[in-house]
Amino acid sequence: MSQEKSASSSQDPLPIHRLHQSLINRIAAGEIIHRPASALKELLENCLDARATSIKITVKDGGMKLLQIQDNGCGIRVGLTYRFLAERFTTSKISSFSDLSRISTYGFRGEALASISHVAHLSVVTKTRPDAHAWKACYLDGVLVPSKPGQTPDPKPCAGIDGTIITIEDMFYNTPVRLSALRSPSEEYAKILDVVTKYAVHNPAISFLCKKAGSSSPEISTSQVSDISQAIQSLYGYAVAKELLRVDVTSEHSKDGIDHPEKWSAEAYCTNANYQAKKMVFPLFINHRLVESNPLRRAIESVYGGFLPKGTFPFVYLSIEMDPRSVDVNVHPTKREVLFLNEEVIVERISDAIQQNVVGQSQSKAFEYQTLLPGVSANSSLMKGKMKARENESESEDENENGGVPTESAPLGELESYPITVDSFLSVQKSLSQHKVRTSIQDRTLESMLPLNDPSRSDDSSGRAVRLRDIKESQCNLTSIAELRQSVVKNVHHDLTEIIRNHIFVGFVDSIRCLSLIQHSTKLYLVNHATLAEEMFYQLALIQFGNYRRLRLDPHPPLRTLVELAVNVERGTEQSGLEKTEIVDRIAQTLVDRREMLSEYFALDISESGDVLALPHLLKEYTPDLNKLPTFLMRLGPQVDWRSERECFESFMRELAYFYSPASGVWSGDATGQGKSAAWQTEHILFHALRKFLIAPKSLLDNDVVQVANLPDLYRVFERC
Repeated sequence: MSQEKSASSSQDPLPIHRLHQSLINRIAAGEIIHRPASALKELLENCLDARATSIKITVKDGGMKLLQIQDNGCGIRVGLTYRFLAERFTTSKISSFSDLSRISTYGFRGEALASISHVAHLSVVTKTRPDAHAWKACYLDGVLVPSKPGQTPDPKPCAGIDGTIITIEDMFYNTPVRLSALRSPSEEYAKILDVVTKYAVHNPAISFLCKKAGSSSPEISTSQVSDISQAIQSLYGYAVAKELLRVDVTSEHSKDGIDHPEKWSAEAYCTNANYQAKKMVFPLFINHRLVESNPLRRAIESVYGGFLPKGTFPFVYLSIEMDPRSVDVNVHPTKREVLFLNEEVIVERISDAIQQNVVGQSQSKAFEYQTLLPGVSANSSLMKGKMKARENESESEDENENGGVPTESAPLGELESYPITVDSFLSVQKSLSQHKVRTSIQDRTLESMLPLNDPSRSDDSSGRAVRLRDIKESQCNLTSIAELRQSVVKNVHHDLTEIIRNHIFVGFVDSIRCLSLIQHSTKLYLVNHATLAEEMFYQLALIQFGNYRRLRLDPHPPLRTLVELAVNVERGTEQSGLEKTEIVDRIAQTLVDRREMLSEYFALDISESGDVLALPHLLKEYTPDLNKLPTFLMRLGPQVDWRSERECFESFMRELAYFYSPASGVWSGDATGQGKSAAWQTEHILFHALRKFLIAPKSLLDNDVVQVANLPDLYRVFERC
């Protein structure tokens, strides 16, 4: 009988009773405050509603130990407001249900601070502009509590600046299940940074700062800018910003009255087909509120699916503004989702507009190159004195002479070879096709594959590299020269020097800009041979300081006539406030007055009457372009610092190197005798001299040496095809 009674009682309906208010509030708080990032989103929106122009966020342990947000907004008025500030459904944004249809603020329900106070310790410090000081209050479970034991719960005056500081401590201390369900502090902090980043992009006129507690350097720090694209570049990087497209879309009612309920406009910044990421970044704002929209996301992903490889995604920032009467913001506890009229039409028009812009920018695809030397680590095995055996030992005699890389301990101009051990030969294995390297400089070049403009021009096999003589370092006891030589050795880039030492000339790309292709190992590099030559001639001038050969001029040209030729074609001389004749006289007089020093140190001989007798000859096998002589002499006046010994020597040798470097556009493959001579001299003398003498500095990696192809990578591309 007892078992039957218990069975019947278990089937009876349970009684309905009213939940305790504290339990109701805690359940509601759990719906609104999912994690520290959701609490921060609510507080950020309060700051924006307060018209703040500066917002600072401090985080500790992913926001679980501490989450503090400070703004310089209008503050909170002290009075009765403080007593129910953290109670549910207390707000200054609406007063009736009809206000929801025209809501223009972020918050409206008055649940954010109440929910936070039920799952954490909450304190508020605020000051309005008329107040003489700030006020501080602490809240727990929606009511005022004393900040310290024994004190009253009333707000206390304290020091502070205009605005509000809200501090949240020990989040989810009373809900251990929710606390244990959160991810690691680093992941929670990443979600906080994501929220701050999106709001900072959408509000470029407001400065945001977010950092960890105790850290001196913030993870996010933005200044007030006026352009969203600048904010995207600052927060998401140049890789995203340089591929951005701006898309503006408006409704068909854009010409109608302002109060038309179906009027809307959208502004988007999306990347073109050159950008691709493993995860889609999609900040979406509707009426300035950060929300999510699965239909919009799917439509945009579908658009880019036809342009990007599978598994890659774009960056899209989208802001939609529409009449508040067309939006229902009260459909989600955290206001993460909204409903709006004509959703399908709006999604279709925005996706079509993005597709048209991306298609218009996708006729060609840009490929990035690396300015560093890929595949060559800083701790290269070459720098340890080891060297892998070459797969083909048929290198020319000149390459074998110049295969070493200068070390910092070696004098300028001397090279040190690396030993080849027996182990290196034993390590040679059969190589695949994509790792085989052309090693002979006599192999066919790019020039031989181009059609001839002149039938008399032919690729004769006699165009072999000229054998260059060794250049010894001159003896000089001047401290300034010793320091300049040491600075060259100090700034050497060993890997780049090794590439230049052992490169193979492929061909000229653009004679106007002095661009050429060279090959090293399985990689192809685009180089500015004029810049490389200028650096090499500076080093040759430094090596031979005080002991130059002389290039005699016969007949002797007048110095003043040469300078006058250059000054007459020089632009901007009127800015000096001098007549051209005065400029010519000053430059000529400066050089004549210093002719003894110029002759002793630089082998630049000038007679008393002002004739140029001889020029310094840096490389016996190479003749500089004498068309540049007037410009060289003119630049010696204003460009050389004659007041200081070291600066004088360095600036003079820099100008001398510029004079010796190939001039852009002096030949353009026109098959004339001068053009053929300049091209031959550049290929067979200049590039050979670069192999033998250049100690490549790190600065060449900025713009003058870039990798454009790698044979193994090309094989992978062909395999995919």
